[in-house]
Parts: sequence; C-alpha cells; structure tokens
Amino acid sequence: MTTKTSTEFVEQVDITLQPVAVEAANGASRRENKLRTKIDLFVVPTVALLYLMCFIDRANIGNARLAGFEKDLKLEGYDYNIVLSIFYISYILFEIPATICCKLIGPGWFLPATTLGFGIVSIATAFVRTRAQACAVRFLLGVFEAGLMPGIAYYLSRWYRRSELAFRLGLYMTMAPLSGAFGGLLASGILKLSHFGGLHRWEMIFAVEGIITVGIAIIAFGTLTDRPDTARWLSEAEKELAVDRVKSERLAQAVLLDKIDGTKLRRGFTNPITIATSCIFMLNNITVLSISFFLPSIIKTIYPGRSTVQMQLLTVPPYIVGAFFVLLIPTLSWKFDHRQLFLAVTGPTAIAGFVILLATINANVRYGAIFLTASTAFTLGAMCNAQVSANVLSDSARSIAIGTNVMFGNLGGLIATWTYLPTDVPMYRIGNSLNLTCAVLWTTVAILAYFWMKSDNRKREVVHAEAHENLEHLSREEIQDLEWKHPDWRWKI
Repeated sequence: MTTKTSTEFVEQVDITLQPVAVEAANGASRRENKLRTKIDLFVVPTVALLYLMCFIDRANIGNARLAGFEKDLKLEGYDYNIVLSIFYISYILFEIPATICCKLIGPGWFLPATTLGFGIVSIATAFVRTRAQACAVRFLLGVFEAGLMPGIAYYLSRWYRRSELAFRLGLYMTMAPLSGAFGGLLASGILKLSHFGGLHRWEMIFAVEGIITVGIAIIAFGTLTDRPDTARWLSEAEKELAVDRVKSERLAQAVLLDKIDGTKLRRGFTNPITIATSCIFMLNNITVLSISFFLPSIIKTIYPGRSTVQMQLLTVPPYIVGAFFVLLIPTLSWKFDHRQLFLAVTGPTAIAGFVILLATINANVRYGAIFLTASTAFTLGAMCNAQVSANVLSDSARSIAIGTNVMFGNLGGLIATWTYLPTDVPMYRIGNSLNLTCAVLWTTVAILAYFWMKSDNRKREVVHAEAHENLEHLSREEIQDLEWKHPDWRWKI
C-alpha cells in the first residue's frame, strides 16, 4: 500500500474541484447574461422611443421648411439660421443644470417629464406665425430637450458594465439617424393629408409629431424604473446582482449611487478624457447636425426638379445607412471592450464624403457622397458618451462628465446651424469645407488621446508604490473623492 504525499493530495483535490469551480463560474455567467437580457428588454426600448421623438421634434423643422414654413413666416436671409440657433442657446445654457436635476429627481421621473415638455412645445410650434414666435418656441424646446440625451446616457450607466454600455448607448442612439429616416417618411405621409383639424402643410408636421411625443411620455411615466434596486420586475437576487456587477467596476466607491459631491463633480468636469472626448463630440456634432438640419435643403439643390414629397423620401436612405453603423461600431466596441480607436475610425468615411461633395457637380455622385458623410459620423453620440462614462468613477462624476460631453456637443450644434447658408447654394462650399475640417480634427484628437492614455497608464505603473504611500494621510472620503487621481486608476482605452 502506497501513501500519497501532501503535494499529490493537494493536486488531486485541486483536479477534483476544477470542474466544480468551472461549473460555478458558468452558472454565474448564465445568471448575469439572463439578467442583462432582462434589463435590455425593460430599459432600452422606452429610452430609445424617447430619444427618437426628441430628435424628430428637434429636426422636423428641416422637413417643415420644405413644406412652406420659411415662406409662411416670411423668413428672409439668415432668419432660418437664427431660428435654428435659438434652440442651441437654451440647450447649452440648461445642459449642466438639467443633468444635475436628472440625478437629484431621478431619471425615472425626469426623463418622461422633460419629454412631455418638449412634446407640448412641438405642438405649440404648429401655431407660430412670426419669426419672434418661432424663436420663442425653439428656445423652450431647447430647455426641455437639454437633459434628455445626457440623462439617458447617465441612466443607462446605472444598469450596465463599462464594456456593455457602448452597445446599449448605440441601441438608443440608433434613433438619431432613424429619426431622420422615420421623420422623412412621417412628414411625407402627413403632407398627403388635406388637413389636420384646422392645420395644414407644415403645421400638421409639428402637431402630429408633438402629439405622438406626448403619448409616449405619458406611457414612460409608468414603464421607466429609476434604478436597479427599485425595479419591480427584478427579484431580490437580481436586484443585488444588478447593483453588485456595476459597483464592482467603481474603484474605492462605497455606494453605487452617491449624493451630489462638489469635489467629485469637479473631478468629472476636469477629467482629461472628458475634455478630449467632449471636443471630439463637439466637432462631430457640427457634422451630424448639419446633416440633420440641412439634408432636405441639400437634396433640393441636388435634385431641384423633384416634388416636395420625393425630396422628403430621398432623405430616408442615408439615415438608414447611418443607423446600421450606429449599431455596428458599438457592437464591435462591446466585443473588444475598446472605444478610443473606434472614435478615430469614424472620421475617414466622413472625410471622403465631404471631399466628393466639394469636388464634383454630378448629382448622383453628390447624393452618394451623402451616404458616406451620414454613415459612421452618427456613431459618435454613443461612443463618446460611453468613453466618458468608462473613464470616471462615481455616480456624481459620471453625471457631470456626460453632461459636459453633451454640452460641448451642442456647442457644435450651435455652429452647425450656420454651416449651410443661403448665399452658399448650390454647392455649399463653406459648409462642406467646414465639415471636412471637423472630420479631420476629430480623427486627429482621438488618435492623440489614445497615445496619451497609453503613455499615462505606463507612468502610473512606474510611480504606483510611491503614490500609494500618500494615501495613508487621507480619510476614506478623501480617497473616494480622488477619482482619476487615485494611484490605482488606469484609463480605459
């Protein structure tokens, strides 16, 4: 009879336990996958519908312009651009306050309420008769829409891991290009009506789409759940798992949802990647919102002989292509758990599209170039918010970082309202040149930020031990407030 050594016994026990450990890991993975799918089904569809109507109510003024809005209000010269700009002035002013309100009130109440507000304003737009009235309702539209995009991104960050967030942001932000397609189809359908009550032509567009928005907002009051631990559709075990899996990625944070903290807000606002990504989003938004506001007008210069309904329908296919890429690139980002270089690869197709628009007068080639400009450019709404969210720690820092990103984006929106001017038709050389420059710049900034993140991570590894010694003199709260200055922090590329 042979006696096993202690080493042999440990090895045998280890071999015996391996299948058990693997099975336990697989079971945990299956539970998390099941939970994630459940969250996808209960959370994403509602916020996607809210964002769809947000973008439609913002951009339908372009469809209304083709249907006589500009003529009936006697807008001349740059009046139309002024009306567009007013929206972004209020949007920018109320961006950060609205984002903080979203955290204080809770996104489950804030998002439906602000949607109800801009739905009512959209209906009111059907009754404007002067430029002053149009400016007033567009200002109010900006007030109510300011908090929706950052609010949804912040809301989703309460539910998903860092690697999962870009794809879920992509799911709801697919609504941006789809709103162009759906808005064009809806506008062309509405314009086939002889009247809607006492309203006609462009008035019907604002009224019908506003009523749809109000209806969706009312439904959202009953369907949106504020956070995982209050979700009636989750079991207690699922609530605990939902909180723990997000909390596990937040270095040195004691709770998932902290109270408003001035230091954390400042850390989120001054985070280098928040600033760099916000600049990328600003440059990108100049392009995206130029397309959204002026695509009907651009197509009118390409195919001047087409009817109003035909021109509305020609706006649809480029947005369908854009929606495809809004899903594709965040899906790849989720698969590889990588974001920064995906920010850079969105630029070349937009660059190619604007080069073609500047280089040729061939109508069909110019229309084809619009597909290039509208393809990958739309993806940065999801990717920039995902990258900002991935590179902050606390809930407070995340709310202000996403709000900052969207605020910068809407500075780009304000610039976009002046890209395609009536004096620049039919080639729009100024607008196309500006958008070409923006695409080159956002690609460059994304690449430079990528190399800086890798370099700074290497530096942090070198001074890691020395930096840790400095933590001994800090309280627990002070350590939590360090955010990206914590020695264990590494940039998520």
